[in-house]
Amino acid sequence: MGADEVYGVARQRFDVADAAPLLLDPQGVVTGWTGGARRLLAYPASEAVGRKLADLLVAEDAQRVPDLVERCRRDGGWTGLLTARRRDGQPVRVAARIASAEEAHGGSRWLMLLSELSDAPGWDMSRTVLERMTAGAPVGIAIVDTDLRFVWSNAALEQFGGGPAARRLGLRFADVQPGMDAQAVEAQMRHVLETGEPVIGYEHVGHVRSAPLRETAHMLSFTRLEDDQGHPIGVYYTVVDMTERHRARQRLALLDRAGESIGRSLDLTRTAQELADVAVPGLADFVTVDLLESVLRGAEPAPGPLADAEEPVELRRAGYRSAQGDLVEAVIEIGETVAFRAGTPPFRCLATGRSWREERLDPLTLDWTTDTPSGRRATFLELGLQSVMTVPIRSRGTTLGITTFYRRRHRESFDEEDLRLAEDIVARAGVCVDNARRYTRERDAALVLQRSLLPHRLPEQDAVEVAACYRPADELTGLGGDWYDLIPLSGARVALVVGEVPGHGIDAAAAMGQLRTAVRTLAALDLPPAEVLAHLDDLVARSARE
Repeated sequence: MGADEVYGVARQRFDVADAAPLLLDPQGVVTGWTGGARRLLAYPASEAVGRKLADLLVAEDAQRVPDLVERCRRDGGWTGLLTARRRDGQPVRVAARIASAEEAHGGSRWLMLLSELSDAPGWDMSRTVLERMTAGAPVGIAIVDTDLRFVWSNAALEQFGGGPAARRLGLRFADVQPGMDAQAVEAQMRHVLETGEPVIGYEHVGHVRSAPLRETAHMLSFTRLEDDQGHPIGVYYTVVDMTERHRARQRLALLDRAGESIGRSLDLTRTAQELADVAVPGLADFVTVDLLESVLRGAEPAPGPLADAEEPVELRRAGYRSAQGDLVEAVIEIGETVAFRAGTPPFRCLATGRSWREERLDPLTLDWTTDTPSGRRATFLELGLQSVMTVPIRSRGTTLGITTFYRRRHRESFDEEDLRLAEDIVARAGVCVDNARRYTRERDAALVLQRSLLPHRLPEQDAVEVAACYRPADELTGLGGDWYDLIPLSGARVALVVGEVPGHGIDAAAAMGQLRTAVRTLAALDLPPAEVLAHLDDLVARSARE
């Protein structure tokens, strides 16, 4: 390798552009001299070539040369600080780097690069310190040229996928990370190259090659590199892994949506469906919600374990959601019975009241129900499901049902953070389900009371022809505080009564029954209508005070 070639190598971009190269033989004798070395030490080539390296250093460092030569032979190179001696005898502090230079005929020489250290404070450190700082930084760092091809990257960038630094050289971003949006990233690089304006904190979400199933998030910053004349020669960029922060934001956003979406009504089935809807596709690909039969009727579930050791547990499907919509044949429809076989995870979840997670299901295992609409149970492989979580729906220490979350093979398996998120969502939904259950019980009790207080049929009489039809004010629940009555009186007379109590719950129905009974009692005393109403006013006033 000639001196001109050595100089050309040393002047390559992104390397030691300001270093002064020279060549040494294995004994430490100068065999090649360059213009950079002449400018630094002021020796012409005729005086430098053939000198020993020790002759170019001050006495203290000259004594170190045999040790340096031995270290270069052993380690393949050396980097550190030396004090050189100019031709006029003046010392100059330099950062030195020695590396092996192989020749075509099989011989070897040593390439030595000398860089004068600045007198500015802080520049007494060697370039090795700076290089180790960037190479060993926990942040991914890379440099691309004006064609957006990699020319350098540090070891930390390997953790973001794409292989080691040597494999990246000469490749573009799309070649290294096909799962990322390379066009968007390269558009940022071109913008920086063209305008010189740095881009700070560009967030990018995608799938890196090293973890194709896991969605990752990175924050990138781009800065243009320029030569001495200010011409752009490439882009320097850094990458910080923001995946955990990104996932935390997603979890919080999903919890917010759950708080807004679940429990908007007091309908049990609708609340269960809202739970399934909010979890797909943000948390899972397929979700089922199954409630106890007694819960759907509004009854209070019995405390303690819900599963007998031998018998399947029967629930009713109250909601489900699939991201792809291709599990229709395997899905038990809303309102149909779901029976989980003894020993299965849902069975154990109901029995213990504790959640369960499986990162990878046995693909040949049959699904956990005893029957399907088609009469044939499918394997998880056939259903395309690989990871599952089962979370009990609980409120006030009582188990109301179970929610099952599935992921398909194209996504990363559930982890502990996913399970905690599912438990938080289901815990919120459990309160809403219990509120809907209690409302259902109260509504059903009010309906029974109201229907028992209204006349089942009008009494027979000859005074008037009467027809009646009851239409509640709340068509959705069927509840109301209105009532009517026909009371036969003496002398071929009848009393026609129509009343209304504010409200639509069980309290309104009970008040209605109280007033209806009072009207019948007062009417039996054959009081004039005005006195009957006056007594009713007194009754209502006393009831309000009490």
